[in-house]
Amino acid sequence: MLRFQMIEAALNHKAVEVSAPSARPSDYFGEKVFGRAVMRKYLDKFTYESLLSTMDNGTPLSLELADSVAAGMRQWALDNGADHYTHWFQPLTGGTAEKHDSFSDPDGKGMVIESFSGKVLAQQEPDASSFPNGGIRNTFEARGYSVLLSGGALLVLWPVMLVLAILVRTKLGSPVIFCQERPGRDEKIFKL
Repeated sequence: MLRFQMIEAALNHKAVEVSAPSARPSDYFGEKVFGRAVMRKYLDKFTYESLLSTMDNGTPLSLELADSVAAGMRQWALDNGADHYTHWFQPLTGGTAEKHDSFSDPDGKGMVIESFSGKVLAQQEPDASSFPNGGIRNTFEARGYSVLLSGGALLVLWPVMLVLAILVRTKLGSPVIFCQERPGRDEKIFKL
């Protein structure tokens, strides 16, 4: 029953009132963005120029440079009252997703270690699939594996599935694909 209560609560949730800013959008657009003007203020000259070269010309971003950018970005975020950050991304499934993190990690002794490194900025999107070695795959790799493995299994197994479907139909006389009735909300029956 808990699932139905959660659905009920979600359906009856009242939206929070949000008033639109009174200023023109062009007055406040991008004011909380770590853009070029902010970068110039929070990054040293070498880091700033190297980052612009990466952005404009595709120059590779070294881990040392990424660490310097992360330090400036973290300070800017803290100066603006942030203590967490969100990695928003668009996986290959067509939807969107978010990963929330903080600028500090537990140290295992009841305290926290403040951290935000260039490695976090330079990583590709993991698909959250853990490997036995503790590593994770990148999204594009995971999608490729999913397509190849499922497609390969389908090609290898389709004759077996066809024979089984024919046996089920001829020996048992029942349909291979069937519809099932299930009780739903308020005990109403629905077909699955």
